[in-house]
Amino acid sequence: MIKVGDKIPSVGISTVLGGDTKTISTDDFFAGKKVVMFALPGAFTPTCSASHLPGYVVKADEIYAHGVDVIACLSVNDSFVMKAWAEVQNADRITMVADGGAELSKAIGLHMETGAFGGTRSQRYAMIVEDGVVTALNVEQPKTFEVSSAETILQLL
Repeated sequence: MIKVGDKIPSVGISTVLGGDTKTISTDDFFAGKKVVMFALPGAFTPTCSASHLPGYVVKADEIYAHGVDVIACLSVNDSFVMKAWAEVQNADRITMVADGGAELSKAIGLHMETGAFGGTRSQRYAMIVEDGVVTALNVEQPKTFEVSSAETILQLL
């Protein structure tokens, strides 16, 4: 599993921001930026839709005020699902990261197998990444939502 001090591995991701979708390498996505990235098991799922993403939507101004360049939400869903979810959640200031094949989740060791629920998914976590290097990482225990909230990340900024 990735840890503080590690560099984000180089893989391709799809990003959705303001309705625009593009494919980019993690090298380019994180280069020269301070990024708060949080991940969750799935778009449109209960805790993810009721608490996790909405918390970052509400706290976006405060997070950006701490010198953050990008707030990113990662899920093992395709870019079409992530775009639709962003629209429903009014997440126009959050960059949605579609990790459809779980390539990034697997590369950083924060994936999980959920069987019939949905197969390979991301664990729930939040991290701060500065110029591609992880400077803070909070990984949730299974079926919890305690350390990856927007409020918790704000305390680390």
